[in-house]
Amino acid sequence: MRIPETRGPLSSALFEVLAQAPDSSGTELDALYRLAAGQVSGTADIIGDEDIQLALFCLYELHYSGLDGVSDHWEWEPALIKVRQLLEEPFEVALRAAAQQAAGTLELPAGGPMTSDQVADVLFGLAGMDTGPSVSRYVARKATLEQLREFLVHKSMYQLKEADPHTWAIPRLSGRPKAALVEIQADEYGGGRPERMHSALFARTMRGLGLDDSYGAYVDAVPAVSLASVNLMSLCGLNRRLRGAITGHLAIYEMTSSQPNRFYGNGFRRHGFGADVTHYFDEHVEADAVHEQIAGRDLAGGLVEAEPELLADVLFGATAVMAIDGRLSAHLLSSWEAGTSSLRAAVPAAA
Repeated sequence: MRIPETRGPLSSALFEVLAQAPDSSGTELDALYRLAAGQVSGTADIIGDEDIQLALFCLYELHYSGLDGVSDHWEWEPALIKVRQLLEEPFEVALRAAAQQAAGTLELPAGGPMTSDQVADVLFGLAGMDTGPSVSRYVARKATLEQLREFLVHKSMYQLKEADPHTWAIPRLSGRPKAALVEIQADEYGGGRPERMHSALFARTMRGLGLDDSYGAYVDAVPAVSLASVNLMSLCGLNRRLRGAITGHLAIYEMTSSQPNRFYGNGFRRHGFGADVTHYFDEHVEADAVHEQIAGRDLAGGLVEAEPELLADVLFGATAVMAIDGRLSAHLLSSWEAGTSSLRAAVPAAA
């Protein structure tokens, strides 16, 4: 991914450090750590902090496709990992607070350890509690063509690398949950056919609306909350101690996906787009109706049966995504209903 534009002193200092060789930046790394500490202590809302979320997003990107012109040796530089952890800790605290609020008065079955079916029932119950603002219904009924383009820009931060954050969990699981995750991910990656990968289908949808489908093309346009949504996945996927959270995240993702994607597809059809654009959404209507059962019972449920102490983290992952997606949805709808853009900058059509 290309280096984004800076959003404050932290991202500016980070990009200056990354422009150097890892073995020549000791003083700058110390200064970066002190700056990050000051930013963290001074922010009132780390989830909505543009500078911190961009810096964290780029630090995570070193573990994915990397950053243009940045040495791959930075990926495991201990001093840089220390900076990332400094940002992760309060981010996780904020996510847990938001997740607790989203969980409301959730009640768990009484008795001993939960079965996989009981875990799935709790997760389906959580999914049914999601009564936040519905972007999918707005897209189906009211969204303008420009709002459809904005919607795709927001989603592109994750969908162009769809499945990758969850794949980190595969080597951290075993038995039934591992097999379930591999089954889901095999579909996400197109069953071995690159043109059927869900990221490739989403890229085709973007091209159909005249958007640039290269990964990270619109990172400068999306607000902090869009980056925070992806950072949540990376946080849970990259930290083994949060393997329960990433399974809960995927489970609730699958459980709340099928019907919204039906609405999304209808919204694009309402503007006259055909199967080349709507295929991505139509594919998820069918696939996620199957995936939700596998993710709820075999992945998340199977993990809790094998490791009952991970139940709390499974629920954290599920409720955290509900909280962050609800916040992003509220931002989109409040902007659109006010007749303003939900993006930080205008998005020109691709050349």
